Amino acid sequence: MSSVLDKERIIAGPGFNRWLVPPAALAIHLCIGMAYGFSVFWLPLSKALTTQGAGLTVCPKDMGFFTEIFASGCDWKIATLGWMYTMFFVILGSAAAIWGGWLERAGPRKAGVVAACCWCGGMLISALGIYLHQFWIMILGSGVIGGIGLGLGYISPVSTLIKWFPDRRGMATGMAIMGFGGGAMIGSPLAVELMKKFSTPTSVGVMETFVVMALGYFVFMIGGAFGYRVPPTGWKPAGWTPPAASANAMITQRHVHVKKVWGIPQFWLIWMVLCMNVSAGIGVIGMASPMLQEVFGGSLIGVARKFGELDKTQLAAIAAVAGGFAALLSLFNIGGRFFWASLSDKLGRKMTYVVFFVLGGLMYASLPASAGAGSKLAFVGAACVILSMYGGGFATVPAYLADLFGTQMVGAIHGRLLTAWATAGVLGPVVVNYMREYQLGLGIPREQVYNQTMYILVGMLVVGLICNLMVRPLADKWFMTDAELAEEKRLAHEKASAAEAGLAGASGRNDVTPVAKVVLAWAAVGIPLSWGVYKTVIATAKFFN
Repeated sequence: MSSVLDKERIIAGPGFNRWLVPPAALAIHLCIGMAYGFSVFWLPLSKALTTQGAGLTVCPKDMGFFTEIFASGCDWKIATLGWMYTMFFVILGSAAAIWGGWLERAGPRKAGVVAACCWCGGMLISALGIYLHQFWIMILGSGVIGGIGLGLGYISPVSTLIKWFPDRRGMATGMAIMGFGGGAMIGSPLAVELMKKFSTPTSVGVMETFVVMALGYFVFMIGGAFGYRVPPTGWKPAGWTPPAASANAMITQRHVHVKKVWGIPQFWLIWMVLCMNVSAGIGVIGMASPMLQEVFGGSLIGVARKFGELDKTQLAAIAAVAGGFAALLSLFNIGGRFFWASLSDKLGRKMTYVVFFVLGGLMYASLPASAGAGSKLAFVGAACVILSMYGGGFATVPAYLADLFGTQMVGAIHGRLLTAWATAGVLGPVVVNYMREYQLGLGIPREQVYNQTMYILVGMLVVGLICNLMVRPLADKWFMTDAELAEEKRLAHEKASAAEAGLAGASGRNDVTPVAKVVLAWAAVGIPLSWGVYKTVIATAKFFN
């Protein structure tokens, strides 16, 4: 079995259609992207024992976190369950940084299979944790083991796609990373439907939902992993000529070893660029629904009352409207990943991030004014643009790294850069949540508690802009010598004999790709994604109604 997964066994032969690789990447990203949608499980899990007739209440407020995760006699608090979300992205960044170098040498297929085993196996372990009512088992399963699967699955296609699409690096990575944003669009409504099906008077149906989704995801992810192919050394698209080295100093033709990046100033500048962009965006995502409700209150349903003056029925009505707002933001998050990454092929990566920070800063700064004027349209429009650039930042950064550091080890370098995401996953929500609590403690009205926070987020974007403007081409000392590059290619199984063996075996692997196969591959990921978009549009309609 290991030989089937080896990198030298998946070198594409003549006639292979490179457009088969993006749907393979999407198949994996659409599954692991459900990490964004895990919040649909928190409310049912917070009532699991009560539903079973235990007659118990939620774990006491004074119960410590570590006591609660081992407690089996009380329902978990939603705040405790929410730590799973933080775990996902901390472990994702850590795993991508630790095993990124291994991934480059092992190849995307092996990494994809390991990711499938970790992500889906983690969900099955979590199902056991739900059955035993032990939250620590859920943390071990989905948080730690599943988080490792997230990290490997997220970066597994990056280097491969960039090598298959040297002429359109941004578009290629945008297609795959769009899938990570779209995973929750499919997984969240699917999970809701499954919980409805499996729920009984004594069960909330989450355990069974985890099992079914884990099995389904495993099939889909394995299919994606086995769809990966890597191009032979020196491959380039027909009719495409690489730009001359002097044509764009920001796009190198050489390669940096991953072990050197910690000491390269440009790496840390881009680390700050990603961290600031994500911190600002993720802070808005985490509070989008309550922010809209508290800022506009009863005006969302045509009632001239502030949030604190609404009754339960009215609160439920504006919550439904805010749910539609969150769905609308998810569409812009996903669309922005493809749009901005593709546009970066024309604008250049550095200029694209200048747009993110300048336009984004204006959008964040406009939110307090829009709220004060009661302009829902301006407020929502600015938030949608912000979320498109949040997603676009994720999708553009792999191409930015490939431009500066070369393509040989870009997947491993991207893995180390994702520690910025792990940092932002803590920094952004902490700033927004604690500033909100601090403002409320000062007696500031709910509709104004986010004003100062938006200006803090603008400050983060200014820091990101400065760092981005400081990025310059790398000095020669950072690049691998010809001998070092040859050795790395040998270790990565890209030596000429392997390439020749791959090409010689093309007929046996049927690398001459029928058009129907490409269509079917895209349909396999396009149909679920279209269903997710449809369900999201239905939810969005509640906002406009």
